[in-house]
Amino acid sequence: MCRRRCSAPCEQPGTGRQVRQGARYLRSVTTRDRTAPIGIFDSGFGGLTVMRAVVDQLPHEDIVYLGDTARAPYGTQPLASVREFALECLDHLYDRGVKMLVIACNTASSAVLHDARERYDVPVVEVITPAASTAARVSRDGEVGVICTTSTARSGAYADALAAVPDVHLRTRACPQFVDYVERGITTGPEIQRIARGYLRPLQDAGVDTLILGCTHYPLLTGVISYVMGDGVTLVSSSDACARAVYRTLTDQDLLNDQSGLGTRAFLTTGQPEQFRSIGERLMGQGLIESVGQFL
Repeated sequence: MCRRRCSAPCEQPGTGRQVRQGARYLRSVTTRDRTAPIGIFDSGFGGLTVMRAVVDQLPHEDIVYLGDTARAPYGTQPLASVREFALECLDHLYDRGVKMLVIACNTASSAVLHDARERYDVPVVEVITPAASTAARVSRDGEVGVICTTSTARSGAYADALAAVPDVHLRTRACPQFVDYVERGITTGPEIQRIARGYLRPLQDAGVDTLILGCTHYPLLTGVISYVMGDGVTLVSSSDACARAVYRTLTDQDLLNDQSGLGTRAFLTTGQPEQFRSIGERLMGQGLIESVGQFL
């Protein structure tokens, strides 16, 4: 039975029958399976930084990760296209029976969060609000910068998240080339340092004391970003902030997995599985990704 909160007819998997418009098949909190996996979705490899942070904080949880590498990067695409791609991937994770959906992509979060929370009857955690809240809390002078993709910058999602916070001044800088370098496994060296200096100089000149890494690819560039910005600037990882939000939400909703052993990890990609495993392990370390399945 389809349990999405659909605003339009959808087919029940394997039946070809449409569920009537507006039907709501809700799972009771008391019947949710605490041992069900967490579903994590990203446009590609950046969400692996969220997954790693979740594993560090919640080692007993089972996780299914889906990377839409065939249609990445999202950051330069229209938000309408991003919404379509993201909902397709989130639907797939939901239909696998996950107990929580994590949108581990800033661009997708800005495009689809409201729809996702209306569409699914499981908790949906994203990356923007947790990162913005952390930055507002740790900033010394209220001078906050965010680096992100072009689409996230255009959406104004971080400005919206911080709009109600007094005495915080936000400066946004799109850094579109960063994602391409990370996806190619280039996270250090003179070339990426040169590009980082060009992107970050306006934020340095503006005197930001806190910088949000507003794309989950960017924590993999923490070394070069910290080097360019200097020790006086606090970096806020949207990946780490998201993982803390996952922990809080599972705890508050009594959904923590209480098994004693380590959780399992499953990986899916819309691209080439072997390429995903190769690049993913190069970025995250050997042994993290044992096998990768194909979606689409």
